[in-house]
Amino acid sequence: MEIKIEDLSKTFKGVTAVSHITYTMENGIYGLLGLNGAGKTTLMRMLCTLLKPTEGRILCNGKDIFKMGADYRELLGYLPQEFGFYPDFTVKDYLLYIASIKGVHKAVARKRVDELLSKVGLSKVQNRKMKKLSGGMKRRAGIAQAMINQPEILVLDEPTAGLDPNERIRFRNLISELAKERMVLLSTHIVSDIESVANEILLMKEGTLMHAGTLQEIIEQIPDKVWSITVSGQEAAAYGRKYKVANSRIVPGGMQMRLLCAKQPHPDAREEVPSLEDVFLSYMGEKAGEEDAIL
Repeated sequence: MEIKIEDLSKTFKGVTAVSHITYTMENGIYGLLGLNGAGKTTLMRMLCTLLKPTEGRILCNGKDIFKMGADYRELLGYLPQEFGFYPDFTVKDYLLYIASIKGVHKAVARKRVDELLSKVGLSKVQNRKMKKLSGGMKRRAGIAQAMINQPEILVLDEPTAGLDPNERIRFRNLISELAKERMVLLSTHIVSDIESVANEILLMKEGTLMHAGTLQEIIEQIPDKVWSITVSGQEAAAYGRKYKVANSRIVPGGMQMRLLCAKQPHPDAREEVPSLEDVFLSYMGEKAGEEDAIL
């Protein structure tokens, strides 16, 4: 399976949401990382044929996905940020309903739904109404509905948003298992989700694809160096105004800070090994006090 994105752009009323993206994906997990508003959802909706591009095209094994129509959608499973469901349906009835919409034969659907309920850990609550599920359970039901047609391409938009740490870990493990024989595109602004599961990372900002590659390749492209230093509380405020601060915490003797800058900020500062979070901050963040700061 190959998805090739060629010079793809999408404009809404003169505002460019996605700008001239070119990239090729095969089987594996691709992590789409960027701030809210970076164009991630717009890109994914085009990949799911829910939006048509203003420019460029998307090819599936050499064929334009919009010309393929239903043949392409049969290969696709999609979990949007907010997916619709009938609140009074039980979990099992909801999945059977989705199976019928997707044209899965009734006998096949029943077997498939039972398998998916087990895989996503919802067998014990299969007769519970959807409105009674926790946030994590609803996201797992969302994964199950996306998998009903055994897709070769699985697109997940912010799948762990709002989940507690245990649910996020469970979800990441599930995604890793589902990706063994298919292509998975996972979008998020939660760095640890991408760092844990993605084979390749796509870094988006303001509609453009800034960098793409493995975790190590992305880290090697960081424009700043990473430093740690312990300073007094008064000095910490000055450092925060001057540098991007990846982390700060109170320690005996003052404030320990993790700073991003090209040159050693102080003779006592120690250079550290960068992480994906450092890369994300280096490209997306601002120094404290600047407009739109994320710190």
